[in-house]
Amino acid sequence: MRIIVDAFGGDNAPVEILKGTADAVSEYGITALVCGDEARIRAVLSGNGISQAGMDFLNAPDVMPVEAEPTEILKSYKNSSIAAGMKALAGGLGDAFVTAGSTGAAVVGASLIVKRIKGVKRPALGPILPNSAGNYMLIDIGANAECRPEMLLQFGVMGSAYMKHIMGVENPRVGLVNIGAEETKGLELQIQAYHLMKNNPAINFVGNVEGRDLPLGACDVAVTDGFTGNIILKHTEGMGKFLSGELKSMFLAGFSSKIGALLLKKSIAAFRKKMDYTEYGGTPLMGISKPVIKAHGSSNAKAFKNAIRQAKNICENDVNDKIAQALFIAKENA
Repeated sequence: MRIIVDAFGGDNAPVEILKGTADAVSEYGITALVCGDEARIRAVLSGNGISQAGMDFLNAPDVMPVEAEPTEILKSYKNSSIAAGMKALAGGLGDAFVTAGSTGAAVVGASLIVKRIKGVKRPALGPILPNSAGNYMLIDIGANAECRPEMLLQFGVMGSAYMKHIMGVENPRVGLVNIGAEETKGLELQIQAYHLMKNNPAINFVGNVEGRDLPLGACDVAVTDGFTGNIILKHTEGMGKFLSGELKSMFLAGFSSKIGALLLKKSIAAFRKKMDYTEYGGTPLMGISKPVIKAHGSSNAKAFKNAIRQAKNICENDVNDKIAQALFIAKENA
């Protein structure tokens, strides 16, 4: 299996990206097509003692900055590492593409270069987040600030397929993020989406889910518009950092607290691992005809390695084809 990598996307590129890629090649048995300025890539590999075994290179001299208008991936930055990766994926030079670069550029490039699955209204970003039951998918978290009801139904279908085939949830519970449990709650978007989802047997719809219930395991797939989803995501990340900091302060407060921390060392480590985004890899861009993974912009080597692992799992389980099949069934039952 060959994974295409954007070597110059993200805050820690290219060093951490290349370290993560090398680790993934070694651990997962994949090969990598690394996109970017080839001379710089080779110099970084050599200068940091990173093995280039299993790597091929696709020269792309430009770097697309995160502040650039996303549509410029087709114009001013058509020779950038992220654009080259998208074109390579569309052209069949690899099985999946992983980037820690601009989210907007990733969405635009995937939609217009790689192309959407037939019938998909809009692609959506669906990260895996921790909760009391293990984890859940929050979809969408920023690809679509404004949505239509039928788009939310598709998000539920795509998220359900991913949770079943990648996360091993047999019959994923799909919830609609809302301000109350009653089906009459919310704006017109939520009210219409509720009825579409309730009446479609392609998903296991469990109704409206309030924000406070997401970390308590209320559903396996939480569906929302990208504006709301991004707020939930950022709040979750902030609370994770807050709780981790509070625990550290508590356990370092005095001698007895330090003894308690020593006794709870394994439990604390497990909690930190559960809240650590680097363990989850990246965010799959759902609804694209071939696998595209958006790694966190601040990804270190470990996070990027796990994003590649995620891409490998998606390919091995034919998730994109299964999403297409699930969308077809949902459409037939609409």
